[in-house]
Amino acid sequence: FLHSDNDDKNVIMILKGLLGELMVKVAPQIYRKYLLANEKGEKILYVRMTKALYGMLKSALLFYKKLVSDLRSVGFEINPYDPCMANKKSYGKQMTVVWHVDDLKVSHVDPKRVTRFCDWIQSKYGSCSVNRGKVHEYLGIDLDFRTPGVVRMSMIPYIQKILDQFPEDLGASAPTPAADH
Repeated sequence: FLHSDNDDKNVIMILKGLLGELMVKVAPQIYRKYLLANEKGEKILYVRMTKALYGMLKSALLFYKKLVSDLRSVGFEINPYDPCMANKKSYGKQMTVVWHVDDLKVSHVDPKRVTRFCDWIQSKYGSCSVNRGKVHEYLGIDLDFRTPGVVRMSMIPYIQKILDQFPEDLGASAPTPAADH
C-alpha cells in the first residue's frame, strides 16, 4: 500500500500479476486503462482505495499460520523475538528464513540448501524464484552485500519505478511539504 499519513482517503493499493488482471476482468471499463506492465512484463494495477480492505489482513494471517506450520514440520524454529524469522541447522550450518506476508528471503552458506528449500516451497505453494549473488531486491529495498562486512540499502530505484509507472500526473513540486494556511 502507498498511504498518506494525513489523509485516510488517499490509500493506493498495488495489485500485481493475476490479481490485477482479475480486477480488469471484473470491471474492464474502469481498470483496463490503468493496467500496466513492469520491466519484467508483470501486470501491475494501481487502485485508489475508498475504505480499508480488512479481508487482506485475514488472508495474510491465514498464510502466516500455514507457513509457520509448514516450516516447523521440517525442523525450523520460529524466532521468539521476531515471529517472521525461522532458523534451523541444515548440514551443520544455520539456514534462516525471514518473510513479510508471502515474500520470503532464505539464506544459507551452501547454495544447494537454498535450492532444495526453494524446491520444497514450490511443492507446497506452487512457485519460487531464486536470486543469487551479492545484490538483491527484497520488499522494495535494494540490498547490496558486495563490500565484505557491509550492507548497503536503498529504496530509490523502487520509489522511482512507482513514480514512473503511476498512471496519473502527480503535478508540480512544492516548495515546502507544509500545507497552505
